[in-house]
This record gives sequence, structure tokens and C-alpha cells, in this order.
Amino acid sequence: MEQLQWGRRYVAVEPSHFRIDYAINPFMDPAVQPDPALAMTQWRAMVEVLEGLGADVDVLPQRPDAPDMVYAMNLGLGLVRPDGSRHVVMSHMRYAQRRMETLTAEPWFAATGATTSYVGRDGVGAHLEAGDAFPFRGDLVVGFGPRTEELALKHLATDLGVRVRGLRITHPGMYHLDLAFCPLDDRRALVCPAALDDASAAALLDLVPEPLVLTEEEALTTFCANSVVVGRTVVMPACPPRVRAQLEEWGFEVVLVDVSEFHKGGGSVRCLTNPVDLTLGRDLATVAGGEVLLPSAG
Repeated sequence: MEQLQWGRRYVAVEPSHFRIDYAINPFMDPAVQPDPALAMTQWRAMVEVLEGLGADVDVLPQRPDAPDMVYAMNLGLGLVRPDGSRHVVMSHMRYAQRRMETLTAEPWFAATGATTSYVGRDGVGAHLEAGDAFPFRGDLVVGFGPRTEELALKHLATDLGVRVRGLRITHPGMYHLDLAFCPLDDRRALVCPAALDDASAAALLDLVPEPLVLTEEEALTTFCANSVVVGRTVVMPACPPRVRAQLEEWGFEVVLVDVSEFHKGGGSVRCLTNPVDLTLGRDLATVAGGEVLLPSAG
């Protein structure tokens, strides 16, 4: 099987100001605060593991007024064009509590040489959160519903010139696609159908030739779909024995990292790391004018 061509360059945000100030997902409770020192230790250990596997990790400072900014996956969708230039489609957060993050992230990306764009911003236009978007088998697979709006799919398809496969998320606890879908290589992925409506679940299972299907309990209690893949290594917060057995049978190595303090905010390894090396023309096939495919209810 061909390994993922992306997932070797990440952006992460050091958790200098990580805390729970509000509740915008079912995991968050301001009465249950993370331990700042332990969170920093866990985050640094995670970065060390990724770098030890050969991945590059660029670190963006955290705004003091943006406690959720540590979940860097949702800052933007990072792409590499065929000519080698880099571009980031900045997220337009559903909740106003997170929108200030892009005020820091956009100029930071620009300073690194990337161009940037938006599908909406400052509360106007379509909402897009990058934790809902993944390349798989040449398409951009995008979850919509709780955070990303369906309208954003058309903007992405048109602006990037790619085919976007939309999946409707209906589960309140898997409000981003990255909590229910993790590509492993060109044929395999972790998939939790319970996150989606019936038509979308069927469409995703049809798209993945060899899915490792997660139960709702596995996805919610272990965050195991919220993992990252570097080559043939899956970096996970936890791995149920059944899932580990299948991954190892397929030739993957499982490396566990403890990021449990960040589960209090509703995210794990994938949420904390944003791959910015998705390649147009390889990971994402170009389509003239772009195209949006939505699952059929019938």
C-alpha cells in the first residue's frame, strides 16, 4: 500500500494559555480545568515523538485571549501547489470565542511564505473549520453540520479546483470529522460511522476500500480516531486492543502519547497538530472549476 504523502510537516500551538473558559462542545466544563504544567509536559512529549519520527513541527505562539488555540488543526487548511508554493485556507470559526485565533495565525502563515485566503471571516460568510477536511484518494473529504457549513464546500471546491466530498455530521460529540475519520494510507482509514447520518456513513464506507470501523464508544472514550500518521506509524492517544491488532496486522506501528489534559477541551493528538503539506495534484486531484459531491439519501 502507498503511504500517505502528507503528515510530515505540522503546525502546533504551545499551550501557554490553555484553559477552559466556556463550553462549545460536550467535553468542555469550566469547572474542570486542565493542569497547566502537566498539559505543557504532555504537549512537549507529543512534539518530541513526532519529531523523532522525522516530522517537522513549527510552533506558533498562543494568544493569551485564545484558550482553544492549542487545537491548531482548526487554524486553516494548508496546501502545497504543484509549483511548490504554499497556501492556507484560513478557518472561519463557527463560534466567536475562537475567531481571534486567525488574527494571529494568518500573518504568521504569511510570514512563513504562504499565501492565505478565506471562505468567510469575522462572522460573515460560510463557516469552515479545518478539522473537518482531509484528503483521501484524490478528493477533499469534508464534514459539515456542527462547525463547517455546507456552503463552505462549494467555496473550497471552486477556489482550490478540487473535488469535495461532503459528509453530514450529526453526532454532537464528534463535531469535527477528525474525531471520526483518520486516513491511514491510500486504501485504509479509521472510520466511525456513528458520527454521520446514514447516507454519509454509507458514502464514507464506500469511499474507503479497507475501513477499520470504530464503534461510537471507541471513538468517544478513547479519541482514537483523533490520531496522526507519519509513514507507517500511527501516533494515538489510546488504542483499543481490537484496533491495535488490526493496525499491526496491516503493518502499522502504534505509538501512544498521553494528551489527556487536552481531552478536557474536546481534542486529542490530531486536534493539536495541523498538517500543512497536503499536495494539490497528488493528494488532491485538480478538477476544472471544482466539484461538490454530496451523499444521496436514496
